[in-house]
This record gives sequence, structure tokens and C-alpha cells, in this order.
Amino acid sequence: MSVPDDSEATVAVPLLAPVDGVPPVLDTAAEVAAAARALAAGSGPLAVDAERASGFRYSPRAYLIQLRRAGAGTFLIDPVPIDRDLEPLAAAVNDLEWVLHSADQDLPGLAELGLRPARLFDTELGGRLAGFERVGLAAMVERLLGRELRKGHGAADWSTRPLPAEWLNYAALDVELLLELRDAVALELDTQGKTEWAAQEFEHVRSLEPAAPKADRWRRTSGIHALRRTRQLAIVRELWTTRDKLARLRDVAPARILPDSAIIAAAENDPKTIAQLRTLPVFGGPRQRRYSREWLGAVERARTLPDNALPPLTQPFDGPPPVNRWERRDPAAAARLQAARAAMTDLSGEVSVPVENLLTPDLLRRMCWDGLPRAVTNGNGPAMIDEYLAAGGARPWQRELAVPRLAEALFPVEKAEPGQSS
Repeated sequence: MSVPDDSEATVAVPLLAPVDGVPPVLDTAAEVAAAARALAAGSGPLAVDAERASGFRYSPRAYLIQLRRAGAGTFLIDPVPIDRDLEPLAAAVNDLEWVLHSADQDLPGLAELGLRPARLFDTELGGRLAGFERVGLAAMVERLLGRELRKGHGAADWSTRPLPAEWLNYAALDVELLLELRDAVALELDTQGKTEWAAQEFEHVRSLEPAAPKADRWRRTSGIHALRRTRQLAIVRELWTTRDKLARLRDVAPARILPDSAIIAAAENDPKTIAQLRTLPVFGGPRQRRYSREWLGAVERARTLPDNALPPLTQPFDGPPPVNRWERRDPAAAARLQAARAAMTDLSGEVSVPVENLLTPDLLRRMCWDGLPRAVTNGNGPAMIDEYLAAGGARPWQRELAVPRLAEALFPVEKAEPGQSS
């Protein structure tokens, strides 16, 4: 399957500002209602982007929404002051096909505002399915449209008000070429015979329900691997939980309330007084001192927990153990995984789709660990694999490609010995 070479030399033309200029930021219900009428009168898909304040705010909410549609132009909407007064906008755009780049990043925050697409085209995901090695927005615009987008403010604090003019220019440019990019990606997918694959993937992303919060998120505290006692882990858990509550209440990113390194230092030193606590790195700073009683209270709760309430040193596995332990615990499962991975790698090369987009690595591991019986008879291996993958959320196009390869790798047909009837 032919895929254009990412290294093809092109001279990209810089796109420094929107052709029609940077539109004003709309921040009243009346302005948004007028924008909704204009968008409803436009034609074709709707280009959508949203700017969040990851790393600055606790909430994943959108702090700026960018919309563009043929015949209507570009609109920049500040949803913060109008919040729930977006019903006219939702009525105008929710029945349209939306075009986003990395849609899974923005759809949850937009859904909180009542904005949900009826259909979706994800240019980043489309690029992956087309076999592009570089799928960032700027890279794909340069490759397919010959234009240069200069990135630089995506990681900014978009909760800032007023928003600087250069940020607004950047935001408007993010949707300036998105509709053209959609058409170019769609053409590439059609040329490669992957249009239906992409349609199934886009619908999967569009219809995903918000993931439930993972249990024991505190175990992801950076540096926790250095702790060797359960009482220390209890301190981490209590401090992490206290920090999370404060962060949610203030809508501030947890790391800005208290960095992970400070939590680990407290677990290692087990301070008994506020004075001892404030001698530790960070805890003596002006922002953290105001919460000294809360931090010390968390440490004291952990210190007084009964032994049977302490967290275990290792997190119980939800699924297969780490792969590096398979060979010792279940050599047959390790062999299955090795064979399955090799088969999927070969398939990935043949169809020019990243192996993780053919099947999620977690689903493949789970199937090889405990999703298949040790022996399969009557040639029902492919059906069993297909059933397992379907239950795990694999789309039809993925199963159509993967099942025959996995069946061949996991349940090879035994060849008859010479002179033996087959």
C-alpha cells in the first residue's frame, strides 16, 4: 500500500495571519447568538478547535472556542462569561460534521458546554491511518497544503484575561486551514482505500463516553518508586488526596498547589510539627505555608492509620502483570504475546497503519494472557479471537485485518509428517 514519503521536499509558504484578519472575541449571549445564525447559514463541515489551560487549571474546560465554516468565516468565542448560554450555538452546530485535529483532546471540554458533533472528521487520526509519520497540525498542513503554521502558544494559560493579541492570532490560524486539510486527508484516505476504516475510527472517538477516574491515581506521584514502606505510601496518599481537593476547589492544577517532589519529601521525613514541615523543600514557601495545617493533618492521618488500612507496597494488577514477568509466570502466554506482536508488526508494515491503531496494546496483552484457552480444536480459533476483540471494543475493520493474522500466529495449522495422511 503506497504512502507518500514524509521526506518529500516542499517550500512551505508561511501563514502569519488569517486572510480576513483576527476576528473579535465574542463574550456575550447576544454575540454568540448572532454567530450561531451566521454559522447556520454557512455550508459544509465545521472546523472546531478549543484552547484549555492544562498545567494551570484543574478543570479541562474550554477557555476559548474557535469555529470556522464556509460562507460564515471564523468566530472566536469566550465561553467563560456566558457559560450555559450556548444553547443557540449548540442548536446551530450540533447537527453538523465537525473537523478537529486530535478530537479526543477537545471533545470532553466542549461536551461540558453542551456542544457535541453529529459526525466527526479527525485530521490527526486520519493522518495516522494514512501512514504519516508526522501528524501534528503544522506538519500536516505543510505536507498536504504547502503552508507553514508557526506554533507557539498551545501550552499557554488560556484562562488569562484579556487574551493577548498574538494568542488570538494563533488561535484563529488553528482553524484557518482545517477544512482544506480535511479534504486533503479525505482524498489521501480514499486513494489508499481507507475511507471506511477512518469512518469507523472517527465514530468511535465521537461516541466515547468519559473514562471513569482510575483507582489509586496517587500511585502515579513522581518519585514514589523510591519509597519502601507502606506507612510512607499512606503519607503520599493522604497528601495527594488533600492536594487534589484543594486544587479542585480553587480550579488550579495540582502541581501548582504542591509539587510531587514535596509530597515525596514529606513521606520520607515524616514531619511531626508545622515547624518541621516547613523545613522541607517547598513547604516553607509563601504559597504552601497557608496550607501548613492541611498538609500536617494529612501526614498525621497517615501516621495513625492501623496497619490493616495501609496501602500495599505494590498496586494490585487490573489485568495482566508487567510483560517482563510473563516468561517466569506463564511461558506459554509469553510465547503467545511474542507471536501476536510479530504478526501485528508485519501487518502494520503492510497496510501502513501504526500498530497501536490496528489494536490497542492493552487489548492484545489481555487476550494473550487470559483471553484464549490453552488449546483450540475444530478450527474455532479465529472465531474466538474475533469474539474477544469485539468484546474489547475493536472495530470491524480492525478485526477483519487482525483476526486472520493472529489466528495464524497463535494457532498454526499442524503439518502432517511425511508419509502421514492429512
